[in-house]
Amino acid sequence: MPVAVSLGTGLALGLVGPLAEKWDYSVCATLSIVFSSGWPWACYALLVGYFRRRKTESALLASVGLAIGVVAYYLFKDIYPTIPAGTTLATSIPAGMEVESSGPEGQILVWGTAAFVFGAPLGLIGNVARTPGVGGLLFRLLAPLIAFFEANQRLRVEAESQGPLFAWTWNTTRVAACVAALALVGHTVWRWRVRRSRASGQTEAAAPAQRL
Repeated sequence: MPVAVSLGTGLALGLVGPLAEKWDYSVCATLSIVFSSGWPWACYALLVGYFRRRKTESALLASVGLAIGVVAYYLFKDIYPTIPAGTTLATSIPAGMEVESSGPEGQILVWGTAAFVFGAPLGLIGNVARTPGVGGLLFRLLAPLIAFFEANQRLRVEAESQGPLFAWTWNTTRVAACVAALALVGHTVWRWRVRRSRASGQTEAAAPAQRL
């Protein structure tokens, strides 16, 4: 993945959520809920690391891309504040961690710091996830695991106050995370069986030659 694409995707990640709030449609509200939550950001960092060959690049680009997304997200929300119709204002910052500020500087400071603290290790994990077979599977499963965990937390804490669309979005996210995890496991098992069958075929083909 080219550097410009990695950083541009981080910028787009930061703009999708607040930009979707501008239109009063169910699809846009769903996009706003999804991209204003944490798991797409974590998955972004993992994917950046996955598509870079060098570990240092994986860590650096993941952190910088997340930081760019954070700045874009909070600047856009500060310039164009919007509360989606049918919902109440829900912040992605957990209770007790809100930052009192007259502008977006406090939020940018909190989450920009988090981008550098958590972006680098997530990028490294994404790079390690390139390892074929079971060795990389555990790291590849981290993406759907994060989405599933956040969906459970959001449904448990916020679903009653945010309405049916919020609950539907997170229930769908939870199901999609399970499907993605099963697909990753199935793909790994399939690749393992293919490699094993090829190795068996090569061994059988070599046996007659050795007898000769």
